[in-house]
Amino acid sequence: MSAPVILTKGSPTVSLAKHGAASGLIRVNLNWASPKTAAERRATEATGFFGRMKASLRAGAAKEVDLDLGCMILLADGGKTVVQALGNSFGSVHGYPYVALDADDRTGASAGGENLVINLDHQAEFKKLLLFVYIYGGSGDFRGLDAVTSLVSDRGDRFEVHLDDSPPGARGCAIALIKRQRGELVVEREVRWFTPQQGVSVHEAISRAYRLGMSWTPGRK
Repeated sequence: MSAPVILTKGSPTVSLAKHGAASGLIRVNLNWASPKTAAERRATEATGFFGRMKASLRAGAAKEVDLDLGCMILLADGGKTVVQALGNSFGSVHGYPYVALDADDRTGASAGGENLVINLDHQAEFKKLLLFVYIYGGSGDFRGLDAVTSLVSDRGDRFEVHLDDSPPGARGCAIALIKRQRGELVVEREVRWFTPQQGVSVHEAISRAYRLGMSWTPGRK
């Protein structure tokens, strides 16, 4: 596998077609380190009685954080939908909307993280795919979570977006926008942060910011 292409502020855009990812499946992976999981790992690695005791106390006080990966989809025919764990909207790879979420990692402990799969064989039906992440459960924000989103094609090409500059209080992030441009799909790094506002959910705030025109109701998972 070749070295990953890291999308940065200075170089935020990449063409999937120019990297040979014009068909097949592309996997979008979200991986992060939960503060509690990291503290528990340090506790198992601590040495000495007092070192283990301090590490265990820190692990006990650390908070779990549940990040959820999602995709807001605007289709070429004007249809719109969202794929996410909230509301059990896991989607489908081989049927509408040709985007699916494989699982819900609630702790950040899973080595595989959370994965969205996009079927590029149906890319002509896509207008915009907005990849986003939000904190479903747990206190705090994104700081210290070391969250990374990777897009990996069937042939092994890898594109990465690092979520490493979160402001205090952010509970959601628009990661990247995949859109049709001159007949091909391009990925554009966004890393645009959102904090809760009275009466407006993070989902709605993201949708409004990108003029996706979606309606939102409270959901559970």
